[in-house]
Amino acid sequence: MIVNGFNSNRAALRELIFTSAMLIARSIDYAHKIFEQIAEPDLFMWNTMIRGSAQSYKPLKAVSLYTQMDIKGVQPDCYTFPFLLKACTKLGWVRMGCEVHGKVVKFGYESDTFVRNTLIYFHANCGELKVARMLFEGSGKCDVVAWSALTAGYARRGELEMARSLFDEMPEKDLVSWNVMITGYAKRGEMESARKLFDEVPERDVVTWNAMIAGYVNCSSYEQAFEIYEEMQCAGEQRDEVTMLCLLSACTDSGDLNVGQRIHHSIMEKGSKHSSLFLGNALIDMYAKCGSIETALEVFRGMRERDVSTWNSIIGGLAFHGHANESINLFTEMQREKMRPDDITFVGVLVACSHGGMVIEGRQYFDVMKNKYGIEPNIKHYGCMVDLLGRAGLLEEAFDFVDGMEIQPNPIIWRTLLGSCRNQGNVTLGKRANERLLAMRPDQSGDYVLLSNIYASKGEWDSVEKVRKLMDDRGVTKEAGRSIVDSDNKELMNFLFESKPKLNSRVNML
Repeated sequence: MIVNGFNSNRAALRELIFTSAMLIARSIDYAHKIFEQIAEPDLFMWNTMIRGSAQSYKPLKAVSLYTQMDIKGVQPDCYTFPFLLKACTKLGWVRMGCEVHGKVVKFGYESDTFVRNTLIYFHANCGELKVARMLFEGSGKCDVVAWSALTAGYARRGELEMARSLFDEMPEKDLVSWNVMITGYAKRGEMESARKLFDEVPERDVVTWNAMIAGYVNCSSYEQAFEIYEEMQCAGEQRDEVTMLCLLSACTDSGDLNVGQRIHHSIMEKGSKHSSLFLGNALIDMYAKCGSIETALEVFRGMRERDVSTWNSIIGGLAFHGHANESINLFTEMQREKMRPDDITFVGVLVACSHGGMVIEGRQYFDVMKNKYGIEPNIKHYGCMVDLLGRAGLLEEAFDFVDGMEIQPNPIIWRTLLGSCRNQGNVTLGKRANERLLAMRPDQSGDYVLLSNIYASKGEWDSVEKVRKLMDDRGVTKEAGRSIVDSDNKELMNFLFESKPKLNSRVNML
């Protein structure tokens, strides 16, 4: 096309724009580069670019295109506004969406079925439910798409009872409406209601199955999640990336490495040798939290594309498994590759310094985080520094550090100090930490036990008896002994890194 005169064939230009904007995954940037070279794009090209941008990972570009279109005096048609409204919905831009609604009225397209349904969808999801209801009552009741859009709006706003009322009234239910209700119940943890609708739905697609799997995972009902997946396979339904992300999340949360390995094998059989970014991140997270850090590192090295979450998961995983030097080396590699670290990255780095006894390096990275990257320390960073100093036996410095914190120390900080005092056998500072801890949460038996152990290690049996009497006076009972090695380590990783977002946000395409 370039050799023969790029702008000479309008039909070929339309095909090129449509293919690059709509049919090739993640090629919207290329489509924009082509579009910028077209001397006089027609309305079809404008609409195609707005549509492609609205459906892409850069919906903001759809709004930008419409602004350019308006400046150039190109009049929109009934196809322009639905795509633009979908971009506003995706961005959550209420004001912009309302302005677009005004343009719709101005150009007289409010009665168009496609436009009206998209307006209902926009207002139901991020505008005004009253406006959506008014549009629906005005002329949309005969259209199943309008019913589904309004039902989805109520469900996603948490008004599940109203959504169910609409769902029951629908003269004709499409699969979208069934999926909306099943997903709504699943996200709210009402799995019995979700299962009832799931069993009643006339047909199912991958979204239906994913909603049930994700719901069970969010409720920590991992066995049921795996059972639904087995049913899905027996029914011949093809799983997608969301399915595998849900299942990997279940393996991560339950610590089931064997199932996680089988899912990984299944992913490799289905796709190529290289996982997608999201699946790769989920695999690293799963292997690291299930104790197989070597495999997590293999997945990391095999990924073609990485983001900050990828680096965070592997740096944090190595740190928690005691591979301090390897964790710090990867952080150095991350900086060489110009990947900007975030606050979670530095949690991993500080944990590595703590486990490796790197006090000087830990202080340096804490300063680098603030001074070079402008990241304000949060309670997790302070906790890591307290742990670092406590492990190194620098208890006085650790207490001074806590006293100088710019935010209020929480019970975890004081519990960390108390544990360090126990390890170092420092009764005086241990008593001080315990006093602050009990002032915040007087009902935790473990806090009393830690102080009692410090006294016992020094042979101060009278003080041990006083602690036990204090527990009795306050009605605090000691919990039965249990192993905490596996579960607490995984919980601590989840708390510190949050490298795996809540499943609802991860699979929000449901």
